[in-house]
Amino acid sequence: MIKKTYWDDSKEDWKVVGLAPKDECDVYGTCGAFGSCDSLSSPICSCIRGFEPKIIEEWNKRNWTSGCIRKAPLQCQRVSNSVEDEKADWFLKLKMFKVPDFLERSYGAKESCRKQCLENCACVAYAHDAGIGCMSWSGNLIDLRKFSIRGSDIYIRLAYSEFNKERYLKVIIRITLIIGVIAIASAACYLWRWTAKKRARKIKSRKTLLLDYLNNVKLNELTVFSLKEVATATNNFHISNMLGRGGFGSVYKGKLHDGQEIAVKRLSTSSRQGLEEFMNEVVVISKLQHRNLVRLLGCCNEGEEKVLIYEYMPNKSLDAIVFDPLNQRLLDWKKRFNIIEGIGRGLLYLHRDSRMKIIHRDLKASNILLDEDLNPKISDFGIARIFDGIENQANTKRVIGTYGYMSPEYAMQGLFSEKSDVFSFGVLILEIVSGRKNTSFYNDEQYYLSLVGFAWKLWNDGNSMALIEPAIWDPCFRMEMLRCIHVGLLCVQETARDRPTISTIISMLNSDIVDLPFPKQPAFTERQIASNCEPAQQGEIRISICNVTLTTIYGR
Repeated sequence: MIKKTYWDDSKEDWKVVGLAPKDECDVYGTCGAFGSCDSLSSPICSCIRGFEPKIIEEWNKRNWTSGCIRKAPLQCQRVSNSVEDEKADWFLKLKMFKVPDFLERSYGAKESCRKQCLENCACVAYAHDAGIGCMSWSGNLIDLRKFSIRGSDIYIRLAYSEFNKERYLKVIIRITLIIGVIAIASAACYLWRWTAKKRARKIKSRKTLLLDYLNNVKLNELTVFSLKEVATATNNFHISNMLGRGGFGSVYKGKLHDGQEIAVKRLSTSSRQGLEEFMNEVVVISKLQHRNLVRLLGCCNEGEEKVLIYEYMPNKSLDAIVFDPLNQRLLDWKKRFNIIEGIGRGLLYLHRDSRMKIIHRDLKASNILLDEDLNPKISDFGIARIFDGIENQANTKRVIGTYGYMSPEYAMQGLFSEKSDVFSFGVLILEIVSGRKNTSFYNDEQYYLSLVGFAWKLWNDGNSMALIEPAIWDPCFRMEMLRCIHVGLLCVQETARDRPTISTIISMLNSDIVDLPFPKQPAFTERQIASNCEPAQQGEIRISICNVTLTTIYGR
């Protein structure tokens, strides 16, 4: 071992600054020809792939200087005329190796280096460096060493047969992957076809039930229109006749051959709930007759087309007037109170007076239509539920409704009852009195109040009159306006059992009940504003009670 030292005067001693060799691999030719040395391995010497120890007994005694010899001769060294003779040699890539001595240099790209080596039978390896060019070796490679970092890539020339196993393995892997992909694709295709057939059978079953029902609705004088009649009435569903677009389809104005104006609800073919909503609405509304419910005149079911035909409402929906700064003056207090009472009478009929109890589940301003005299009519029974005589509450895993109108027990637990409709009615009352939407109020930088929360705050401050729209203020109706606000707050109380029934609400509105109970804390009064202030998307509603944010429902 050679040490390089110098005298350190400050310490009065020799200081070692270099050692040679640093380890066994630093000794030239430790592993012999075509042997690779790696100081981090044990033993440190091994033959590179395609080679084997020349004298195995010496290698077993850890004497590696005899080196390694090829297992298979290179192409130009073969003397037989086997099939293998026609197959060219190839190169094994050794990563991060010390470049051996006795190299020959030439200029050219990497592929040029490969070609030059293949054409020279004496060439046993090559390498390429951007700054040097081609490097090649002939004869034995001595002093090969594996580095853990740095080093160069050296390409060792081997016989074709040395790569057979690797190529066969790659072929096997590729075939296995292809077979696996085909198997998975076949299984997915089978599952898709099975699901499609099952869905088709389900739809066919629903259609059969629907057709069976349509054959029996003649008792209710429900007309079944042809698609041709409906298309003619709406000028082939022309966009100029479109009245609006909803979650399950579009509504068009039309005129029958006898001159009667109609509203045509064409359910979207892309809506998965379209057929269910169509059947539900036909079944529910065809059995109902009340002055405050929109009247279903007929339906059409041909191919993929599902159409409902209603009486036409010239003043469209309540939201188009009460929330419009230009149109809301059309509704003075008397008309607004008449609308509140009318909605209440319609709900009373659904909950108590019809042959079956019906929970609407989507009561909101856009589902209240107004006739030529601004009388309200409840519409859109697509997600309504029929209760039997002894049923008071139901549960669903599929919560559908509209943000701002849903009761907390329905939004969070899927529980709905007539008290769910009462909550929605309470929101409607406050909207009609104020002329503002439930989600249109903002407070400070961190929180915003819903209309319900704003009404509750004003109530606690003894300033409920500030909620009333200034344009409809009339001191003659002051007590009636305050009573409506009071009733609205009773309807939106957080717990369902605290809310009054619709029959009690009507008595309160008509002053048949003079002393009203004090309302409790409403639901959804305060919500925390997200930092990005983005509006809620379909499928996600963030509701906060006591500053806890919950992700719950998908509304439409």
